[in-house]
Amino acid sequence: MEKATFAAGCFWGIETAFAGIDGVESTTVGYTGGWFKDPTYEDVCSEGTDHAEAVEVTFDPDKVDYEALLDLFWKIHDPTQLNRQGLDYGTQYRSAVFYHSDEQKEAAIASKEARQEKKSKKIVTEITEASHFYRAEEYHQKYLKKRGQSAC
Repeated sequence: MEKATFAAGCFWGIETAFAGIDGVESTTVGYTGGWFKDPTYEDVCSEGTDHAEAVEVTFDPDKVDYEALLDLFWKIHDPTQLNRQGLDYGTQYRSAVFYHSDEQKEAAIASKEARQEKKSKKIVTEITEASHFYRAEEYHQKYLKKRGQSAC
């Protein structure tokens, strides 16, 4: 199993999108990319932690490759919006790929460059080495699925 971590706005919708992919063994919503230890949802929403709402995806690379996960990442949000997605705004909603290996870093950069060639607006997605991932509170896990919803 391998891990991939993505931030693309509200983590509820991101989790739902990745959970439906064959080869994805599990998804966990949480916070990463900041400096604050053991953040809560309220801490992250204060924008004082530098964390992003993110989804950690555990996947089987024999069933789904990292590039396929990147393709889905680009499709489920607008990577040209700085620190927002739709009605959600703030640094915690930024677009980011948190890579777990040099191979993931190279794939993410190449994927971003390929998409930028097709866009007239600048893609603002960060590509950053994965740091500590803090699992969000239990009520956030599988939030939309628990409510019978498929999107935010």
